[in-house]
Amino acid sequence: MSLQQYIVDAQDVHKRFGRVEVLKGVTLQVKPQEVVCIIGASGSGKTTFLRTLNALETIDQGTIVVNGHRVGWTQDKNGSWVKLKERAMAEIRSEIGFVFQRFNLWPHMTALENIIEAPTRVRGQSKDEAIATAEELLRRVKLSDKRDVYPGRLSGGQQQRVAIARSLAMKPALMLFDEPTSALDPETIGEVLDVMKELALGGMTMVCVTHEMGFAREVSDRVVMMDGGVIIEEGTPEHFFSNPTHERTKQFLSKIL
Repeated sequence: MSLQQYIVDAQDVHKRFGRVEVLKGVTLQVKPQEVVCIIGASGSGKTTFLRTLNALETIDQGTIVVNGHRVGWTQDKNGSWVKLKERAMAEIRSEIGFVFQRFNLWPHMTALENIIEAPTRVRGQSKDEAIATAEELLRRVKLSDKRDVYPGRLSGGQQQRVAIARSLAMKPALMLFDEPTSALDPETIGEVLDVMKELALGGMTMVCVTHEMGFAREVSDRVVMMDGGVIIEEGTPEHFFSNPTHERTKQFLSKIL
C-alpha cells in the first residue's frame, strides 16, 4: 500500500524527554475515513504520540507521514532529508485539526472570532467567506446562538464544541483529539461526544486519545492499547472489548469497565 493510501503512516516512532524514553517504537497506520481510538493508563505515551503527529513534539527516531507529507522533514535538491522550517511546518500543521483537553480558545475573542482567525490569517480567506463557514460550523455543533459570546460565558462543553468548529474551519484532512472530554462536567460530556460521532459518520479521519470506552466501542473502527510507550494490542471494538489477548489489556479493561 502506498503512503498516499494512509492519512497517517507512523513507523518506529521514538521520543525521549531527557533520559526518559516515552515512546519506544510506535508504528500506526490510519486509512482515510478511519476512526482510531487510543486507550491506556496515564503515562503510557498516548498524548505524546498524538502530539508527534503534527510536530508539537519532535521525534528522536522513526518517520511520520501525514496526508502525504513527512512531518518535520523535507528533501533538498540532492535528495537529502533536512528539517522543515517552521513556516513550512505550519503549512502541514494547518491540514491537521487538534482538539486539546483544555479548549485553548482565545479569551478576548467571541466564538465566531475564534473560528475565523486561522482561516483569514493562515489561509488568506476573505472575512465574508470565513464568517459564512464559521456560522455553518456553529450551526453544525449546535451553537448558532453563541456566535457573539466570549469563552468565559460558555460552559466547558460549549467551549470544546467551539474548539472543534475552529479546527474544522481549516478543512483538515485529519482530526486529532486529546482526551477532549476529560476537563468537562459529566453532564456536558455527551454534547461533545455527539459532535464527534457526527464527524465520524460524515467520514472525517480521526485519531482520538480517550477514556470514554462507550464512545470507543460505538464509533471507532479500531481500538489501540498503549502501555509503556508501545502499542501492545489493537483490533476492532468487537474483538478488543470482548476478547482482548494481552494480559495488560485485560487488566486495564477490568478496572475501567
